[in-house]
Amino acid sequence: MEAKLQAKIRAKSEKLDRDYLAAIVYGSGSENTLIKLKLNDFIKVYEQAGESNLIELDVESLGKIQVLIKEFQKDPIKGSFIHVDFYKVDMAKEVNAEIPLEFVGESRAVKELGALLIKNIDSLEIECLPKDLVDHIDVDISGLENFGDLIQVKDIKVSSGLKILNNLDDAVVSVTEAKEEVVKEEVVVTPEAEKDKPIEEKKD
Repeated sequence: MEAKLQAKIRAKSEKLDRDYLAAIVYGSGSENTLIKLKLNDFIKVYEQAGESNLIELDVESLGKIQVLIKEFQKDPIKGSFIHVDFYKVDMAKEVNAEIPLEFVGESRAVKELGALLIKNIDSLEIECLPKDLVDHIDVDISGLENFGDLIQVKDIKVSSGLKILNNLDDAVVSVTEAKEEVVKEEVVVTPEAEKDKPIEEKKD
């Protein structure tokens, strides 16, 4: 996947209008650089690349650099992006990234037995060279045929360039028998019922 963004150097005290997004670029062996970029351009690239794909960031006076979206802040009320941290990667050094999981296939236990599909993990922490980063990792659930079947981290197949950092015995997804919900009737004591209750005799 090839994602590209253009940015400009930003002064620390500079106030940005609503069309621009404040950001910073940092990385091992380089100074922190304050930048600004078009908000709409960032939103499009974020939807495409997420936090696990390389982005070619073209910054005026700095040139083109390879970065990852490391962190971002959103307005707590509007939900819009207000700040982004870009991490400048060294293509020769391994990076850690959270790679989302995509569940594919169809479970016989769910389709034919009415089982519930329980997803315990929706991403994996991966260590790899930047060039080996992927959009997602597929998890095939077609092998879940009976109640109690599960897929553990160690069962997931990834390319040779990816190293999984999660506990290999952790359950990723499983199927369990659906249990009927038991509705307990709540006993409500009415004022009339209170009147009918026998009065306890007070003992000295």
